Amino acid sequence: MADWSYWLAAAGLAVILELFSATFYLLMIAIGMAAGSVAALLGFGAAPQLLVAAVVGVAATVALRRSRYGRHQRRVRAERDPNVNLDIGQTVHVPAWQDGTARVMYRGALWDVEFDRSGAPGAAPAPGQYTIREVRGSRLIVTA
Repeated sequence: MADWSYWLAAAGLAVILELFSATFYLLMIAIGMAAGSVAALLGFGAAPQLLVAAVVGVAATVALRRSRYGRHQRRVRAERDPNVNLDIGQTVHVPAWQDGTARVMYRGALWDVEFDRSGAPGAAPAPGQYTIREVRGSRLIVTA
């Protein structure tokens, strides 16, 4: 087999492995291997083929890292993430407050409720409907 076919077989193997890892970095290395295959097809020797594959693979990896797909998104704490906890954003009726806390019946159980003062400093909680902003253990943090 010719050198270019070895490069393409290695690139194909990297793409197959990428399907299992789902990180896109092996895909960038496969692009570098494909560039090595092109260099072999153009008749370059072994050292230039390796150099082309390495430079293109590293450049593709750096480009991926700098793109929006390579950056890590700002992490949301699980107790505040509505994708993790389906109670976030739900409403609860608080009949009475005592020193910023209350006990309410929610989903068939008694829960401790705490008023979140960070959203409205100096605001005093009053009986009524509140939105769950965070869940800490068995305590619901609510805001008006």
